[in-house]
Amino acid sequence: MLSPQRLTMLIFFLQPIAFGAWLPRIPEVQQALGLGPAGLAVALLGLPCGTLLTLPFAGPLVGKIGPRMAIFSGFFFYTAAVSLPAFATNPALLFIALMFAGSSLSFVELGLNVQADAVEKGGGKMIMTTSHGFWSVGIMAGSLIGSGLAALGLAAQWAIPLVAIVVLPLALLVARVLPVYPVELPQGATQRSAWALPSWALLGICLFVFGVTMTEGAMADWSAIFLRDALGAEGGMVGLGYSVFAAMVAAGRFGGDRLKARFGAVNTARICGTLALAGAAVLYMSPNEVVALFGFGIIGLGVSVGFPLAVTAAAGLGDRAASANVATLSFVALLGFLVGPPVIGFVAEHFDMRWGIACLVPVLLISLLLTGRLAVGKKPINNPEAEIPGVL
Repeated sequence: MLSPQRLTMLIFFLQPIAFGAWLPRIPEVQQALGLGPAGLAVALLGLPCGTLLTLPFAGPLVGKIGPRMAIFSGFFFYTAAVSLPAFATNPALLFIALMFAGSSLSFVELGLNVQADAVEKGGGKMIMTTSHGFWSVGIMAGSLIGSGLAALGLAAQWAIPLVAIVVLPLALLVARVLPVYPVELPQGATQRSAWALPSWALLGICLFVFGVTMTEGAMADWSAIFLRDALGAEGGMVGLGYSVFAAMVAAGRFGGDRLKARFGAVNTARICGTLALAGAAVLYMSPNEVVALFGFGIIGLGVSVGFPLAVTAAAGLGDRAASANVATLSFVALLGFLVGPPVIGFVAEHFDMRWGIACLVPVLLISLLLTGRLAVGKKPINNPEAEIPGVL
């Protein structure tokens, strides 16, 4: 029997595999629908839009039913929704399909993050960054599987559902045996509105993670397009950019908990933030595919620990339930995915893909300047609502 830590890491690995199989198919779908960079950027907004619309309601719901049930039930919807984009026959349907996929993703991923935080607190061992490392391995594996199925000539309409259906039974089995940590509710406590504004402390953490997630979203949506349009890559090469990026994100996250234990969250974030800026510069100036892949790898290392560190910092603030703060963090962080793709797409439409990628530099610099916000005190704020699950 696997330990609670290993079970959590395993479910983090399984969740993104099917979504990773979709990413190498984006250029194929773009060509089939006759979309330019700007048109594709608008269609890709469906994913973060679906996530953003769902998160305000997902936080209270996950707090009420618990992260294990959220993961278990969410996988059914996610398995169906993640396959829909491959069947889109026009840009509007692609946008709608991605909205459904984003909605299901937000629910499952919120459950994952709350579960990892609960296991950390219950077991007294840091696993958040390592768990996200397994997530990165999962999406890298999905991307490689998707590229391999594309090379074999299997249509996206068959390949993505096939991957999703194969993963589903194992994911449900793992979700059923995840540990449950009870929460004691204080007597007479009242809940705040789900639309309440975040505290200043949480807002600083959210702004830090904005640049990180904008960069992650840009790599997912535009890495293949960059290799094709800026460097003339063809065939399976166009999907390698994201695979390299995801591999280095995984490598950084697997070492992230040890780095945090040795140097602290702030210094770890500063080291990695500097790497992300350097990688963006390398990618912008890359003369060929090999140098570009090197740039993707450095960026991957640079952004690897940003979101896991932010999740731990937000969950540990103590002013509200962990599920509430993580939901708010996820909502703001997903704005990075919402803003990033269209900004890069519209810049690429009027200039080129290199200038589109250069848009990541200022937001990464802002994130680097805000790393100090990750220094959360050990004593929680005395707030009677802090232990109420789902309070926003």
